[in-house]
Amino acid sequence: MAALLRARAIYDFNSENPGEVSVRENEIVTLYSEQDIEGWLEGTNSKGERGLFPASYVEILRGDNNTLGDAQSESRYANVPSAAGVDDAFPPPAQQPLYQQPSQGSDDDWDDDWDDTSTVAEEPGTTGNRYQDFDGNGASTYRVSTCSTARGQHPKSSATVSRNLNRFSTFVKSGGEAFVLGEAAGFVKDGDKICVVMGQHGPEWQENPYPFTCTIDDPTKQTKFKGMKSYMSYKLTPTHTQEQVNRRYKHFDWLYARLVEKFPVISVPHIPEKQATGRFEEDFISKRRKGLIWWMNHMTSHPVLARCDVFQHFLTCSTDEKAWKMGKRKAEKDEMVGANFFLTISTPAAPLDFQEVESKIDGFKAFTKRLDDSALQLNATAGEFARKQMSGFRKEYHKMGVSFKVLSQAFEMDQQVYSAGLNQAISFTGDAFESIGDYFAEQPNKDLDPIMDLLALYQGHLANYPDIIHVQKGALTKVKESQRHVEEGKMEAAQAEGITERCNIISCATLAEIQHFHQIRVRDFRAQMQHFLTQQMAFFHKITATLEEALRKYDAA
Repeated sequence: MAALLRARAIYDFNSENPGEVSVRENEIVTLYSEQDIEGWLEGTNSKGERGLFPASYVEILRGDNNTLGDAQSESRYANVPSAAGVDDAFPPPAQQPLYQQPSQGSDDDWDDDWDDTSTVAEEPGTTGNRYQDFDGNGASTYRVSTCSTARGQHPKSSATVSRNLNRFSTFVKSGGEAFVLGEAAGFVKDGDKICVVMGQHGPEWQENPYPFTCTIDDPTKQTKFKGMKSYMSYKLTPTHTQEQVNRRYKHFDWLYARLVEKFPVISVPHIPEKQATGRFEEDFISKRRKGLIWWMNHMTSHPVLARCDVFQHFLTCSTDEKAWKMGKRKAEKDEMVGANFFLTISTPAAPLDFQEVESKIDGFKAFTKRLDDSALQLNATAGEFARKQMSGFRKEYHKMGVSFKVLSQAFEMDQQVYSAGLNQAISFTGDAFESIGDYFAEQPNKDLDPIMDLLALYQGHLANYPDIIHVQKGALTKVKESQRHVEEGKMEAAQAEGITERCNIISCATLAEIQHFHQIRVRDFRAQMQHFLTQQMAFFHKITATLEEALRKYDAA
């Protein structure tokens, strides 16, 4: 009798459709086949319930590991919240934490407080509105969105598990399948065209000929309805217009949803998450503004996002209600979204080598997995180091300072005139150590916090790539299927060539987006590490200067 094929769940999965079955982290499930279908496996959970669950949510137990004794997995790092390991760097997109797109409501909601009314769909097992990060390892500062909700589409229920499983696929929901199969149709205006060019390292987005930046300043508390509602307003000043506009968080939130809907293979940076309480506290306002600045820098740096109409409307439209509504309606009726987005892409004349494309995509997938692991480790280590500086180090230096002062007070009891200078010098040394303790407590805000903010933003980017790569992989699968169908006489060669050409467009766009990610990654981390080391040098120079001043007191003692 063949041995049972077992797997261990490495994530919680909650069934949402007929034919699916829920599993819990570390639960042992029995599989009916090791072969997945569109990223899903069929099996029985520990309760005896049979159904489908995501293949990337379980790890197959082989050999000696195919036992029930290995049900506990260890945390990757001792100083981060316990988390399951992952076989696949990309959990299936349909089951990542969901971001519920804000209701568009009526045009009269221009000044409604979406901060108060917007809600977030949560996965069972999450707390509040803080999502799990890219690899399921605790809360992330930045929101994670998926195609299934952010693009306004939801899987349709099926009566049986034998129905079309493509309903779970990001490839389908993003419009990738419709485009590859030639079902997308629309009129592309000149202003909608997006060019991919062949650069030194492969396909890349054509540069923005008119680059610009945008500052975010002066967060101000505003009220409406005679003080019944309050909100924060930020002043945005784009360099290409030099005209200041006021925006609230709800406007950033609306823009983010529009961009995610429009660009299926572009990593739209995540805006800082919503917060129901403490929105007017100084620390929160400062942290949110920093997050929005990082977001804005990534938006203005992107050759495609920076030039798109909806982003320009957001940056340049005055607070005139009528003008905003017109731009808002136009963006929400944009036809060049989903499958039609790919119609806007112009690619280099020479087609790509799909084998080389697949190798690059797989390499990027492995890279993002390693980057996510290292970002989690650095974030945890930096967080722990910051806590030690703000509490432990400060406390220990203060204790040393107090001890020196106690010694000075003891010396003062000798009442000898010639020892007065020494007594004062020792007391000053105590003050110096207390000051150094305060320096340690203040330092993380200058050097460690910016690094952790950057890591949070990049963890948000990493969470976008499962969907993006899934679209490209789906297109490549269709090419392979079409080639097989031609060989079997089930498809005309011309039809297969069309599928290949459209897959080439998706592949060019995906590689261009990957290339852009690498460019901004090098830029951001180079600048941030330079800032960190500069701040560290200034910190230790400040300590040295304080100690030197204390040392000089003994020269006159």
